Amino acid sequence: MDDDPLSEVLALVKPRFSVAAALDAGGRWSIQFPGENQIRLQAVMSGDCWLEADDLAQPIRLNAGDCFLSVAGRFRLAGDLAAPSVPAYPIFAAKRGGVAVHQGGGAFLGLGCLFALDDAHARLLAELLPRTMLIESARAQARLRTLLDRMFEEARTPRPGSRLAMQHLSQMILIEALRLHMADDMAPATGWLAAFRDRRLAPVLAAVHHRPDHRWTLQALAACAGMSRTSFAACFREMVGLAPIEYLTRWRMLRAADALRTGSDSVAEIARAAGYASESAFGVAFKRVMGRSPRRGI
Repeated sequence: MDDDPLSEVLALVKPRFSVAAALDAGGRWSIQFPGENQIRLQAVMSGDCWLEADDLAQPIRLNAGDCFLSVAGRFRLAGDLAAPSVPAYPIFAAKRGGVAVHQGGGAFLGLGCLFALDDAHARLLAELLPRTMLIESARAQARLRTLLDRMFEEARTPRPGSRLAMQHLSQMILIEALRLHMADDMAPATGWLAAFRDRRLAPVLAAVHHRPDHRWTLQALAACAGMSRTSFAACFREMVGLAPIEYLTRWRMLRAADALRTGSDSVAEIARAAGYASESAFGVAFKRVMGRSPRRGI
């Protein structure tokens, strides 16, 4: 398998493109977006607004070109923080031609892409990724802008094949946004994406991803990092948000769920491929992580 952890995870989590829509807002506006099993990318095409999210210490001013990713988190966009908020769904349910107009529009134009996730996948990503990932550098925004402009045109003026075009564009936008966040030196130094930039932890994640069936121990993983067991365990938890063995278990179950859904191997065979000699032990771990019996996943 190629050393491409981002592709590996996205291939297994399978975020499903749901919808792309523009928001044209005016007046004193404030819109609340729900925290559901989804990834949402939001870009400011023109104008400016405030972003308020559960994981942000204070509201952030977004200007034209700014983008952010929200992973299973609630957030609010507002032209005026003092304005009463209204829920997003009725506004977007009434959109026409891919554009939702709120209070006459004219002051702010934004573009949102929504990706749906299964419950277990949403929980996993919410634990591994920051709830809100900002993409603010001019260089990063320039790389996204061409894709966003094309998506905006497809959403605003549907043509034959627009739905399929938006599906492909949305995948490119999501991948590029995550790439840019990984490469951003100003991004938070914690989280799963940050761990892939860390020279000590990146080899550990690569080893776990490439050999999930190996009987990994904490000592063996610490050796991959070139650290003592105690220092490694503390460093991994602080950066990734999970203990090393817990991360290993979740990665194994993610792969196992995909094998149950798409393959023909028996539960026993999938359990062995996940590093479990006992089908019953595998079943307990699978249910704890994925929230269902492995036989139900077939």
